[in-house]
Amino acid sequence: MSGHHWPSPGGLFAPLWPLLTRIPFAPDFASLDFLSSGLDLRTASGQHLSFVPPPLDGLAYETRIWVRGEVATRAGNWHDFFNALVWLSFPLSKAALNARHAGALAVQGTGRGSERDALTHFDECGVVVVSSDPSLLALLRNFEWRALFWERRDELGRALRCFVFGHATYEQLLRPFRGLTAKALLYEVSEDWLWRRPPLAQLADLDRRLAGELDGGLQPQPRAFHPLPLMGLPGVTPDSDSASYYDDQWQFRSGRAGRGV
Repeated sequence: MSGHHWPSPGGLFAPLWPLLTRIPFAPDFASLDFLSSGLDLRTASGQHLSFVPPPLDGLAYETRIWVRGEVATRAGNWHDFFNALVWLSFPLSKAALNARHAGALAVQGTGRGSERDALTHFDECGVVVVSSDPSLLALLRNFEWRALFWERRDELGRALRCFVFGHATYEQLLRPFRGLTAKALLYEVSEDWLWRRPPLAQLADLDRRLAGELDGGLQPQPRAFHPLPLMGLPGVTPDSDSASYYDDQWQFRSGRAGRGV
């Protein structure tokens, strides 16, 4: 990693770890040439994917990906760097998101609307939460943070994992802060999936599942996804080693049960 030290709060960088451990940095960012080298990925429109410097021709970001396969990527920019890594880690899901944006743009023009807002929220701040224990997912749905993060933290470590999708969230995790929250989709999986399936196979399976939903089955609204206060996960901050940490009602807020997709 050319001497670069990656923080790994709570293992939340795990989906990108296979890439981060082999990317050459000079000294802080991978080059666009490396990100695109040997790439054999396509958009949902069939275009070869590539990462290019932001052009000045006025073509909209999502439209450029759809019609040319070009992801505008600023050199030396953490936000765009993590976006590229998520494309490489969740290629089917990112392509499905782009297809939804392109379809909405064709109908609405440059206006955003609630669907594009929700898709953007997940693209920027999404996380996929999987668990072999449905009662843990129920606690998350019902905003029962103390019960989830403290009272059942041993079970949480054994039966629940988070796969960060949002590239903005990865950037924020470089310097985690109070109130850092992701937008979650929840999946129940088997114990065998959690403990015996290799990490890359888990990632590929989640990419297929998520892409299947984003292809059209998922009807997002801006408040559709489950909020997940990432700083409550054991190991993300040393402060979470105390029960009193979860008394912070500004960070661990109550909410409407049943919200979500």
